[in-house]
Amino acid sequence: MFEGFDLSKMGEMFEEIQKKAKNLEDENANKEFCIKAGAGMIEIKINGKGEVLDLNIDDELLEDKASLQILLISAINDAVKLIENQKKELASKMLGGLSL
Repeated sequence: MFEGFDLSKMGEMFEEIQKKAKNLEDENANKEFCIKAGAGMIEIKINGKGEVLDLNIDDELLEDKASLQILLISAINDAVKLIENQKKELASKMLGGLSL
């Protein structure tokens, strides 16, 4: 089952995986994403960790609470989905680089 696989190199392989994972996580954490809803009336800027960095709301929405709530929910849900997809992509990159 493990023919040609050198078990003595497991430690080196795990160290390599950890370094790659840390580099990819750091790279992803420093990315910034901008999510817009309502034709740009709501704009959320988030980083790769999912932290909200900025929120802009068009002044017109301040008069319409219901629309503001709907657009905020939409923008927040889009931001959550984006970060989930980024995490899946990050995991795929980590696993894709393994040379077993």
